[in-house]
Amino acid sequence: MRRLVHDLLPPEVCSLLNPAAIYANNEISLRDVEVYGFDYDYTLAQYADALHPEIFSAARDILIEHYKYPEGIRKYDYDPSFAIRGLHYDIQKSLLMKIDAFHYVQLGTAYRGLQPVPDEEVIDLYGGTQHIPLYQMSGFYGKGPSIKQFMDIFSLPEMALLSCVVDHFLGHSLEFDQAHLYKDVTDAIRDVHVKGLMYQWIERDMEKYILRGDETFAVLSRLVAHGKQLFLITNSPFSFVDKGMRHMVGPDWRHLFDVVIVQADKPSFFTDRRKPFRKLDEKGSLHWDRITRLEKGKIYRQGNLYDFLRLTEWRGPRVLYFGDHLYSDLADLMLRHGWRTGAIIPELEREIRIINTEQYMHSLTWQQALTGLLERMQTYQDAESQQVLAAWMKERQELSCLLNYRVDFTFYPRRTPLQHEAPLWMDQLCTGCMKTPFLGDMAHIR
Repeated sequence: MRRLVHDLLPPEVCSLLNPAAIYANNEISLRDVEVYGFDYDYTLAQYADALHPEIFSAARDILIEHYKYPEGIRKYDYDPSFAIRGLHYDIQKSLLMKIDAFHYVQLGTAYRGLQPVPDEEVIDLYGGTQHIPLYQMSGFYGKGPSIKQFMDIFSLPEMALLSCVVDHFLGHSLEFDQAHLYKDVTDAIRDVHVKGLMYQWIERDMEKYILRGDETFAVLSRLVAHGKQLFLITNSPFSFVDKGMRHMVGPDWRHLFDVVIVQADKPSFFTDRRKPFRKLDEKGSLHWDRITRLEKGKIYRQGNLYDFLRLTEWRGPRVLYFGDHLYSDLADLMLRHGWRTGAIIPELEREIRIINTEQYMHSLTWQQALTGLLERMQTYQDAESQQVLAAWMKERQELSCLLNYRVDFTFYPRRTPLQHEAPLWMDQLCTGCMKTPFLGDMAHIR
């Protein structure tokens, strides 16, 4: 048994994980990539965590002042440790929880407001089971009829505010409609973006909110120097992107990109064929002329992916697109259009740091190591990780990790064993190694 545990988890593994590495879910050679595409927010521009309390507080005040929610909600502050990306929210039950790739609620993860919900109550709420039927689950873009999945980094303050508001209503025995409360919170968070509040905060203090801009410049410059073509597709307005790119790259940043598209309205940009491209001038005013080609150095608004593919002919695996949202940025592009995609995952650095400091076999007794190992192996993939696997992405914590590799480097994934392959559970070993219970009782069947 000692040897089995050692073979499953060698002590050296924990010290080998590099937080600056790129982790591939499918083989990809950068030699074959000719075109690199980027989202802007949380991809080219990495934002400090200090932005989340600002979003939370502004949306909380909008609820109180514009939606006439109780003044008592103002006592709540943003808690950065409360939630992570990938959680699901059952609107009708006011439950925030973790659901795995097989649509099972992970017991011990359900919260109503800021209070944990007992496992027995969760099972009872879903008719005596942990399983959520497929028709209730989130669709491809994280939206479902009754359950929503929070996927992007901006959803962290949204989950926190939603839970705080529910906590206040429950704590004061106030009756409320769950659907109305959810929509009001979602609209308040949206208003922070629509009204440009977040843009204003960042523009006022870019040194505080924008991180590692010099590394973004280094990545873009290196790709251009090696003859790669670049494009940018973002939902943010041009004035905001222009100021941020000038801060990170310089006034001539547009010369690095072959195509720049702002206010793209993703994810509908990838599926709606009806919206045409419009050209913008330096002041952000729209032109009325028909777009027959996408020119370098020009700025375009909205449009759709189908016209983009027709005008650029950038198709298939020679395109590698980077974004932070697994649904609206990445998965659809690979599954529908064959682009390679790269996920920017800031949380990856912390995850690797935790793995590297655990040192199971060095710091724990053998019994503790076995217990910890079994707990890990019994943990199912969550729904978010399943989407990453389906999309065949490369994962990294930030764009600058590209600087650690040659532009012709080939990434290889670590193959996950199938269930019948080693390593095996003890009951799956052959009968010559381990006695099979009831084997004698089954002899007459054979």
